[in-house]
Amino acid sequence: MIRAPMADPHAHRSRIVEVSAHHSGQRLDNFLMSQLKGVPRSHIYRIVRTGQVRVNRSRARAKSRLQAGDHVRIPPLRVATRPTSVISVGQRQVAQRILFEDDDLFVVDKPVGVAVHAGSTIPTGLIDWLRAARPEQEYLELVHRLDRDTSGCLLIAKSRKALIALHASLRDDDGTRPRIGKSYVALVKGRWRGGPQRVNVAVKKNMLRSGERLVRVSADGQRAVSYIRPRVTFATATLVDVDLITGRTHQARVHAAYLGHPMGGDTKYGDKGFNALMRKRGLHRLFLHASCLSFEHPLTGRMIKVKSPLPKELESVLSRLNGDAD
Repeated sequence: MIRAPMADPHAHRSRIVEVSAHHSGQRLDNFLMSQLKGVPRSHIYRIVRTGQVRVNRSRARAKSRLQAGDHVRIPPLRVATRPTSVISVGQRQVAQRILFEDDDLFVVDKPVGVAVHAGSTIPTGLIDWLRAARPEQEYLELVHRLDRDTSGCLLIAKSRKALIALHASLRDDDGTRPRIGKSYVALVKGRWRGGPQRVNVAVKKNMLRSGERLVRVSADGQRAVSYIRPRVTFATATLVDVDLITGRTHQARVHAAYLGHPMGGDTKYGDKGFNALMRKRGLHRLFLHASCLSFEHPLTGRMIKVKSPLPKELESVLSRLNGDAD
């Protein structure tokens, strides 16, 4: 007797999705990512390329822009399930970490060690927690990103209109006065000399064979501008404020290392000896915290400024160093 294969409880049937006004103007690939949680991006591009996805009964390219009222055919796919226990814990955490919210956006205080979105080796991220915590919210998207090892202010859009306007603010940055101000607190190696410094040094992102991202100072890289100000000088380290005028990957960490003051706990661009010394002071993470976001509200024009307090584990490190402060 031959048994029929069991139905996959996590597989989609072929379905037609009508594009709402929230998604009008969105690229097809990004729209599919929002509809197919858990499906690898590479697989989404394959089903588009092979014509399995149809827009108004016609083939379309991944970068095609959708309009409200378009009908998108999504083929049967297996969708990876998220670990419900992890999401449940994340839901509880994120509900307590909202720093600011209105009808169009909110700012969440991202904890260290949490990725902002899922990846090939990361089953769930902060945006998944948020969507699970607010199933009634039709639209939630990241405006920008923070590294997994960085804590602090993260901006989330609750409508596509808000997202587009905020992304425009990020793109329109001319390197002199950012329209979205992003400030960080960091602990760097050594005693800072010479007061505030404006670092205007291009950086270039490379991908290693292992898939790891590595950013280097490079004349043919993207323009990157940071403003670094010393706040407290200790015997072996300095607490600094970092304002990012541009927003390149790992920019603050690379610029600090370029100046000869790598960040404490930075295993990629840092100094092993300094990291070992800081571990003795209780530092077991990257000392980089997104302390403040300031921006013009994309729909009301009101100036918004949101601050995140330094996490307790970083305050504890400073307390241990405080006896050496100048």
